[in-house]
Amino acid sequence: MSKTIQPGHRHSTRIAIILTAVAVLAMAGWWWQHHNAAASAGAYRTAVVDRGEIRVAISATGTLAAISTVDVGSQISGQVTAVLADFNDHVTKGQVLARIDPSTYQAQIAQGAAAVASARAALAGAQATARNADVDYTRKAQLAQQQLVARSDADLARAARDQAHAQINSAQAQITQQQASTQTAQLNLQRAVIRAPVDGVVLTRTVEPGQTVAASLQAPVLFQIAEDLSKMQIVLALDESDIGQVKPGQTVTFSVDAFPDKQYRGNVKQVRLSATNTNNVITYPVVVAVDNSDQTLLPGMTANAEIEVSRQSNVLRVPNSALRFKPADDASTAAQPAAPAARGTSGVVDELPAVAKGLNLGPAQQAAFDAALTAVRAQAAARRTPSASGPRNTGATLFGGAGSAPRNRGGGAAGDQGAMRQRMLERLSQQFAAFRATLDAARQQQWDSAIATLASARRAPIYLLVDGNPKQTMVRVGASDGSNTQVSGDIHEGDKVIVGAEHAAPAP
Repeated sequence: MSKTIQPGHRHSTRIAIILTAVAVLAMAGWWWQHHNAAASAGAYRTAVVDRGEIRVAISATGTLAAISTVDVGSQISGQVTAVLADFNDHVTKGQVLARIDPSTYQAQIAQGAAAVASARAALAGAQATARNADVDYTRKAQLAQQQLVARSDADLARAARDQAHAQINSAQAQITQQQASTQTAQLNLQRAVIRAPVDGVVLTRTVEPGQTVAASLQAPVLFQIAEDLSKMQIVLALDESDIGQVKPGQTVTFSVDAFPDKQYRGNVKQVRLSATNTNNVITYPVVVAVDNSDQTLLPGMTANAEIEVSRQSNVLRVPNSALRFKPADDASTAAQPAAPAARGTSGVVDELPAVAKGLNLGPAQQAAFDAALTAVRAQAAARRTPSASGPRNTGATLFGGAGSAPRNRGGGAAGDQGAMRQRMLERLSQQFAAFRATLDAARQQQWDSAIATLASARRAPIYLLVDGNPKQTMVRVGASDGSNTQVSGDIHEGDKVIVGAEHAAPAP
């Protein structure tokens, strides 16, 4: 007996089948979506953007030395008869360090004294002759007036008188000359005693008793004295690529091989201009002042130093690998491009409120700044709005106008970036001119410096992981300590930044 199926029952069965199929497809789609999202998320290595400290330091090596070192030499030649100071001796100014045989100079003094006595005797004889010549000339001059003697006899008497007076002057000059010679011998006799010119410590001694020193060409160095070893210095050789970051007053930490577990501190005292060229490598000497109150540091020790050029606390930072990451150029990993405003307006203008906050503005100044900032953001929004009669403007930023041609990616990129930064600086200066006029001179200088820093800052793209896909954003790059780099811009603490891509798993 056959069973008849009613039309309504068949319709209900068909609907149930369709609903079941839809539910199965929905579950399959949900599973596929989450499976792809998990697979996509697992395709990248990420790091979390956090806040911390960025410390930038430059490493260099140098040699410890006393701040002032005096070479003690001999101005005279002779045989050393006594050495009264040794290595490491503490000496005071004027203390006798060595003696040179004085017999030669004592003989010269005696000879000079005899020469002076002889010159004085010659002077006395010249004075007697002059007196006689004066009397003779006076007598003959009177007789010549009376025409009792010839006029020529009077003239001869006058010449004899003048010669006698010239002999007096010559004898006086001889006395002066012999006295100077004797004084020179006396000075050399004093120089036969070598004395310490300063208070300090004897570092080196290069003379022994009985040794003959010769000072004919240059003064031989007998002792080397360091004035004060409680204050020392290090002369570091810094590469020309790093010298621009070094300024007097910066903190320096260093260690020496004698005490490898101890860290010493100092400060940059001087950046010298005397460059040294070694195999086409240019270096500059940097002098570091060191406190050596405990006397543990010795002259000549090699110092392994680090100059701290900057320290930023509580700043956003990302691993350096995030700045090197670039996604693969295929459809599955196509990165979402950053909006033009992120590179222009958001990259610079959004940082201006923080600059203004540091100026301690008054109410009127704050109102002027807010008005200028609102106008700048409105202009940027207007540039991004497509016009009714022209193509959509996607390239308008603070760097330039709308519809600009694609930039050359070749060798002129650096020049183009410099020109764009200059245009951005000029535009910001114009747009905030009214606000700047409300500031005093000190705050104007602070504002100009901050704007120049923002305009000249280097910007780079990084990629955030958003919904399993990489999203490009432009950030301003700051200081780097070799592991992490300071960033600012359209990025926040806790964001996941991509630092690398995982290798694709083999197909099952």
